[in-house]
Amino acid sequence: MVEKYQFLGVEAIIASLRMRELFQQVRKAAQSSSSILLLGESGTGKEIIARAIHHDSVRKMKPFVDLSCAALPKELVESELSGHERGAFSGANATRHGLFELAHEGSLFLDDIGALDPKLQAKLLRVLDTGMFFRLGAVKQTRADIRIIAASDRPLIQSVRNGIFRQDLYERIGQITLTIPPLRERAEDIEALANHFLAQQNPELRFASDAIMALYSYHWPGNVRELRNTVFRSSLAAKGPLLHADDILFRLRTLQSPENQAEARGVEGLEQTMIRRALEDSGGHRQRTAESLGISRTSLSRKIRSYGLSVKTELHRRPA
Repeated sequence: MVEKYQFLGVEAIIASLRMRELFQQVRKAAQSSSSILLLGESGTGKEIIARAIHHDSVRKMKPFVDLSCAALPKELVESELSGHERGAFSGANATRHGLFELAHEGSLFLDDIGALDPKLQAKLLRVLDTGMFFRLGAVKQTRADIRIIAASDRPLIQSVRNGIFRQDLYERIGQITLTIPPLRERAEDIEALANHFLAQQNPELRFASDAIMALYSYHWPGNVRELRNTVFRSSLAAKGPLLHADDILFRLRTLQSPENQAEARGVEGLEQTMIRRALEDSGGHRQRTAESLGISRTSLSRKIRSYGLSVKTELHRRPA
């Protein structure tokens, strides 16, 4: 079952149990007033989770403001966060409100927080502890009631150990920590997301079964972001109404072996999921299953034995 949500104008597509469980945690975390740290590889959807937290919180009618701490030179990040007074520096011709003020009574999402300069880490900690800060060039403090949602694509604890990130700030922003699993560990989402992205790009196109197999077989090092870009790129090169495996323009063309797939996903390999679904759709009929997957019946039988799949079990699970 595919679930669709909208959080502040951004759609979330969920098909896997892992993501359903994560969103249950998100809803609980959203009701608290604690700061939240989101961990996950690049491209897993941390911003969508941050938006979901704000959407489900008591602050949802107030602003949601975001900043990538790695996107700007460190000397500009402080001005972005704190704002400045007129005349604070050359070119400051007017007072400018920073993100602390703009997010007042709302949520401030700080992506790539591990890139935050140590001096700004201390200032952020002060804002979290006191709710007060100085605009650049100001002599009076300004109040900001904000909830911090921070994100990092690498474990911050290692940065703490290396002396790059303050431990007190790490403990403060990590009062609640949520980890977003990589796409390869929630393969049920691959087909749902791919269909969603394809419909956005060209609703007249469809994926052939061999294309779906190819999508499942890929490791997705760039996660959902890479999947979206791959679908968009492939749709532009489509030669007909159906996209086949040869039409999928992966960033990395090497598909994983079944052994690597199983290692990446745990107990169930990526190929197992496609075979299981095809068996269910065909009612356990091996010839129809093989045809739908674009492989021979002999290959299908070998894969069923290799993965230990039970056709009778699949038939038993097939919905009435």
